[in-house]
Amino acid sequence: MIKKILVFSLITASLYSCKKTANTETTVDPVSAEVKAKITNLGFSSANVQKTDDGYLVEGDIELTDELLNSTPAQTLLRIAGDEQYRTTNLVTGLPRVIKVKVTGLGTAFISGTDLAISRYNALGLKITFQRITSGTANITIQGFNQGPSGGFITLGSSGFPTNNGNPYGTIKMNTNAQAYGSNPDVNYVGSVIQHEIGHCIGMRHTDYYNRAYSCGGSAVNEGASNIGAILIPGTPSTANAGSWMLACSNGGDRTFNSNDIIGLNYLYK
Repeated sequence: MIKKILVFSLITASLYSCKKTANTETTVDPVSAEVKAKITNLGFSSANVQKTDDGYLVEGDIELTDELLNSTPAQTLLRIAGDEQYRTTNLVTGLPRVIKVKVTGLGTAFISGTDLAISRYNALGLKITFQRITSGTANITIQGFNQGPSGGFITLGSSGFPTNNGNPYGTIKMNTNAQAYGSNPDVNYVGSVIQHEIGHCIGMRHTDYYNRAYSCGGSAVNEGASNIGAILIPGTPSTANAGSWMLACSNGGDRTFNSNDIIGLNYLYK
C-alpha cells in the first residue's frame, strides 16, 4: 500500500505516498547536527532531512534554502485554532499582485493540473492571483524530477517558502516517477498537489503541523513550534477538521480548500 505524503515545500513542501519498502542499507547522514539544530530552531522537524541542490528538504515536501536556514525571523507561524493552520514569517508582498507560473519539461497532465490549481486560487478573489505563461520570466517555475520510494515514502512534489524580499518561492518540483502518479496521471490529483505546493510558495505550512499522524498515520509526530510563537486566526473552530489542502500526507485523490483553509487565505491575502 502506498501512502502519499505531500511534501509541499513550506520551504520546499512535498507530497508523499507512504509505501512500505525494504531498506537494509546503512548510510552516513549527510546532514550535520548543526544544520539539524537550525532546522529545529526554525520550527521544522529535523527527522528524515534530505540534502538537495537548493538546500534541505524537510517534512517531506518543504525546501529550506540556505538563506532561510540562516535567517532569524521575528515571527514564524500563523495558527488556525484546533485545525492548526500555520504560515511562515515571510509572505508575498506588493499586493495586489499577479504571480506568473510556467510549466517546463512536463506532460499535459501537469499543465492541466497547473491550470486547475490556478483556477481554484483565482476563484477566491484574493489580492494575489495566478497566471500561467508559456514564455517570459515566471515567478514560479514548475519542473520535474524522477525519484522512486525511499524509507517507505515517495515524494509527490516539493517547494519552499517566500523570500525575505516578499517574493513567492520560485520553484515547484513534481515527481515524474511512475510510482508517484502512475503512467496516466489523474489531472485532479496532480492539480491538488500543485495547489498544495503553491500554498507553501505563498507561506502556508502543513495543517497537521502539530501532529503529522493526523494525515500520515503511524506514531504522533509534532514538527515543532519553535520558540517564536503563533497567531490564532479569529473565527475558526477549536476542533480539528479533515480535508485541508495543506495536510502533510495525500489521501491519494482530489483535495482542495476546505472552509477553514479559505478563512486562513482570506486573513492573509484578502
